[in-house]
Amino acid sequence: MRLDRFLTQALPAISRNKVHSLIEGGLVFVNGQQVRKSWRVTGGDTVEVMFQSQEPSDILPEAIPLEIHFEDEHLLVVNKPAGMVTHPAHGNFSGTLVNALMHHLSIQAGAENLRPGIVHRLDKGTSGLLVVAKNERVHRKLTDQFSRRTVEREYRSVVWGRFRGTEGRIETLLARHPGDRKRFAVVKRDGKEAITTYRVLESYADTAYLSLKLGTGRTHQIRVHMEHEGHPVFGDSTYGGRLKRIGHFGGARRKFYGDLLEGVEYFMLHARTLGFEHPVTNDALSFAVEPPEMFSKLLETLRKDALTELDK
Repeated sequence: MRLDRFLTQALPAISRNKVHSLIEGGLVFVNGQQVRKSWRVTGGDTVEVMFQSQEPSDILPEAIPLEIHFEDEHLLVVNKPAGMVTHPAHGNFSGTLVNALMHHLSIQAGAENLRPGIVHRLDKGTSGLLVVAKNERVHRKLTDQFSRRTVEREYRSVVWGRFRGTEGRIETLLARHPGDRKRFAVVKRDGKEAITTYRVLESYADTAYLSLKLGTGRTHQIRVHMEHEGHPVFGDSTYGGRLKRIGHFGGARRKFYGDLLEGVEYFMLHARTLGFEHPVTNDALSFAVEPPEMFSKLLETLRKDALTELDK
């Protein structure tokens, strides 16, 4: 059996990525020798794995309120508000979801188990459901479900423009934007496969309300795909959905959308539905949470405006 496959089975609490990093880091020995992950192990071999100690962290638990929709001893499902960063990073070491979870799970600063098991991320401006693992074994099993694309994820979004049809499928390659490393873009080669399907729920004068499902989970996937299709997410300044989009409007229409955008702090994207198999009980779990109040108010305004424009 290949060494990496053997270790993944022999150490069920360790992720595949961790196994690969240990081997590539020269921390795995077979019969006293460093080998590659493709090395074939056989009966009678002695496999040694060395683990590096983690540096203590100065990330602190913070008593930030959490909207928890499910919790047991293995995992929890939380509704992340728009504006909250998921992981601490440069410029965002406080006020993140991880800070809040550390407090909720009583994880102290400097502990080896520093990071609660965030299985997937949501952008800072995206609200909605996230599943969090409480131990490495559960984290690995949930990650496997995401890798196999068996997790149900449905998003809601307000986007610019009207659609000719009621549904569609977007399938492209995504990669870092060649001119801006903070952005992603559709590319013709050397990118990762990205699949998004959408359904038009409501159409307004110049915008639409969509239900979107992910076939893959790439960074910024929905936002990039919507921009690529000419329908950027409403309020998304990174991908052309804010002031740049209203440049062709004039007079009252430009003021109308300008005023709306002034009242929208973040872009209109919400992770509404999350469904997966419980990694321990094997129960089918499904959760849904409606978009936040800011989202609902925008929809109501757009509906009233669409009726007014239709009367005209």
